Amino acid sequence: MYCAIGMLAFACYSCNNGHSSDSAAAAKDSNAVKMDSSRSDSTGTAAIPSTVSSADQNFAVNTAVAGMTEIQAGQLAEQKGMAQDVKDYGAMIVKDHTAAADKLKAIAAQKNITLPSTLPADEQKNIDGLQGESGKKFDKDFLSMMVSDHKKVISAFEDESKNGSDADIRAFADSTLHTLHQHLDKAEKCEKMMKSGM
Repeated sequence: MYCAIGMLAFACYSCNNGHSSDSAAAAKDSNAVKMDSSRSDSTGTAAIPSTVSSADQNFAVNTAVAGMTEIQAGQLAEQKGMAQDVKDYGAMIVKDHTAAADKLKAIAAQKNITLPSTLPADEQKNIDGLQGESGKKFDKDFLSMMVSDHKKVISAFEDESKNGSDADIRAFADSTLHTLHQHLDKAEKCEKMMKSGM
C-alpha cells in the first residue's frame, strides 16, 4: 500500500499543467516517443528505441528529479545551516546523491532513456522557499523536507527493486536503498535533537 502512496507522490512531477518548461515532463514525452518508435518500424531510420518499460523509464526520470532536488537542498544546508549537524547532513546528501545520480546517468545513457536536466516548477518552488529562509527556521524546514522526501523516495525504490522489469535499473534501486534508509534515519535523529532543544 505505501508503495502506491510513494508512486502517487512521484506522479506530481509529471502533472505541471503541461508547462513546456517542465524538463521532467519533456523527458517522459521523449521516452514515450522512443517506445513508440520501437513498436512501429515504418520509417526505417527512427531514433534508437529504448528497450526499457515505461514504468522503469518513469522511475528513472522521477529519481533524477528527486536526486536534483536533494542535491540542491543539501547545498543550501551546507551554506545556510545554523547547526553543524545540518551542515554535515547537507554535505552527506550532496555527496551520496551525486554518486547515485552519476550511476543513474550511466544506466540511462546505456538504455537510451532521456533524463531531465532541470527541476520541475513545484520542486524549484520548494528549493526557492528554502533559499529564502535562515537560522533555526531553515534547519527545521530543511530537515522536515528531507524526512518527507526520503520516505517517498524509499517507497518508490522499494517498489522498483521488487517489481522493476529492467535488471540494471532494479539492481540500482536495490543497491541505493541502504543509503536512502541511512539518510532518513539521520534526518529523523536530527529533527528529534532540534525538537528537544539542540
